[in-house]
Amino acid sequence: MSDALRTLSQVRVGMRPCISVENLTCTYPGQSRPVVDRISFDVGDGEIFGLLGPSGAGKTTTQRVLTRQQRKFGGRVHMLGKPLDDWGREYFEEIGVGFELPNHYLKFTAVENLSFFAALYEKPSRDPLELLAKVGLDGVAHKRVETFSKGMRMRLNFIRALQHDPKLLFFDEPTAGLDPVNARLVKDIIRGLRDQGKTIVLTTHNMNDVDELCDRVSFMVDGRFAALDSPDVLKARFGRRVVSVSYGDGDEIRSEEFALDDLGTNERFLEVIRTHEIRKIHSQEATLDQVFNDVTGVKLGEKEE
Repeated sequence: MSDALRTLSQVRVGMRPCISVENLTCTYPGQSRPVVDRISFDVGDGEIFGLLGPSGAGKTTTQRVLTRQQRKFGGRVHMLGKPLDDWGREYFEEIGVGFELPNHYLKFTAVENLSFFAALYEKPSRDPLELLAKVGLDGVAHKRVETFSKGMRMRLNFIRALQHDPKLLFFDEPTAGLDPVNARLVKDIIRGLRDQGKTIVLTTHNMNDVDELCDRVSFMVDGRFAALDSPDVLKARFGRRVVSVSYGDGDEIRSEEFALDDLGTNERFLEVIRTHEIRKIHSQEATLDQVFNDVTGVKLGEKEE
């Protein structure tokens, strides 16, 4: 990792790290090449951190290390103030995990599912009916999950991850399969969790969610971080600093682009705005989809190899 990227991987000044990772490396048995190759980063208390990348980039393995599903790794990992290896079973009292694919007991009702998983924790969990109401499932609280749509199961999966009031949450595609109204509900809850001081690691291919929610974003490629910064900084870095001008006289409409840095001295730009009727003018800014494409070499929506 470059010095610049190492600096960006650290939390903001005055923010205590909830997650601190240094030179994390993980190689699966039978493989010579590491899946995660010496990555370092911090995530602060009350921060939403995006862990992004194409399939096979190493982000899932990184999550498995942080959630103690993958115990064999190299490097140093501190979670919630102490080395990960020093945690016992009590670690799972402090984290919540929402997987992309819901995993429920289909013959149980929504309330029965939440009550069953709540019984796995020593500390008290939140009222299941209260949580179901937050995501619009209170009307089906006593119906079997086998009757639920994918979106309903995703919402149940989401609240199950936070019902025991964990300090640290991992969400994988939390709005997948949701209509815009319910996706907004979930995103508002995630923001509320951050406002309460919870730390959230978000993995998704929905760059709109990333743009709206994440304080900082990392892009993994081949087991390493290729970029890490706030969404606005990444878009500015990879964006085209140009102004697009549409103009026309009568029915003929033309468009030209001009470098944003020298508009005041660009004679052609000044001529256009003086001598033509301007129909539209706007600056070009990269979207996070474009940043993802530029950094990872994978275009979202296309099949990844």
